[in-house]
Amino acid sequence: MSLLLDPFAYEYMRTALWVCALVGAVCGLLSGFVTLKGWSLLGDALSHAVVPGVALAYLLGLPFALGAFTSGLLAAAAMSFVKLKTPVREDAVIGVVFTAFFALGLLLISLFPAGLDLKTIIFGNILAIAPEDVAQLVAISVACLAVVALKWRDLLLFSFDPHQARMLGLRVRLLHLTLLLLLSATTVAALQTVGALLVVAMLITPGATAYLLTDRFGHMLLLGAAIGGFTGFAGAYASYHLDGATGGCIVVLQTLLFLVAFVFAPKHGLLAARRARLATCLMPAAKT
Repeated sequence: MSLLLDPFAYEYMRTALWVCALVGAVCGLLSGFVTLKGWSLLGDALSHAVVPGVALAYLLGLPFALGAFTSGLLAAAAMSFVKLKTPVREDAVIGVVFTAFFALGLLLISLFPAGLDLKTIIFGNILAIAPEDVAQLVAISVACLAVVALKWRDLLLFSFDPHQARMLGLRVRLLHLTLLLLLSATTVAALQTVGALLVVAMLITPGATAYLLTDRFGHMLLLGAAIGGFTGFAGAYASYHLDGATGGCIVVLQTLLFLVAFVFAPKHGLLAARRARLATCLMPAAKT
């Protein structure tokens, strides 16, 4: 029993456990919108686009969160501008912009390597998180949760059918910007826990899993948040005993839950689909 409780004996592990759970829950909540909107590639782009912001923030002596957030917004604005002004497909635009931002970040880190740890930016390091970074994560998470609680119905309609949202008098551009701001802020929050490479998994996998388990969007949001929070806590806990990367443990656990839902989901799983096909095949035979 003492072995199971060992992680709770250390302050850095207690901090890592609840911070990972909080960030995982927020990412899981927003992953419902990402899944419904089809913004998986955009989430990947934002997770990579924050890297030059972190590098510039270090060079200018600014908070890393501010630099990452600003860089994510600039990348989103650049993607929107290029998409509006050219006939290039959206996926190609996203690919060009996020690779350009990521390459710029790597270049800055290689030119000014003294105080920047590329491994920490790419893979995260929740165990070494500073108290001021914890405060920033909590502030970002609370702000995101508050916005979603107030505007989730409008964001739902915008994600499902922006044309209908516009006809009903909703400010579609403002909702678009709001969702981008939420994703950018959450990407910054998750950067410390899983790093730039794995943020996209936390913004997609919980929502995709919840999508298989329910047809109601409200339940999907709650399920995504629960899955994200649970896997964040359990992944950080497992990383202590396995002596492995915290981000890797969290994302692997989320993927395992997705695979379980993929097979056993009561309505959309593989087994449910097979039962439905068998029932369809047997129905004509029963009538004859």
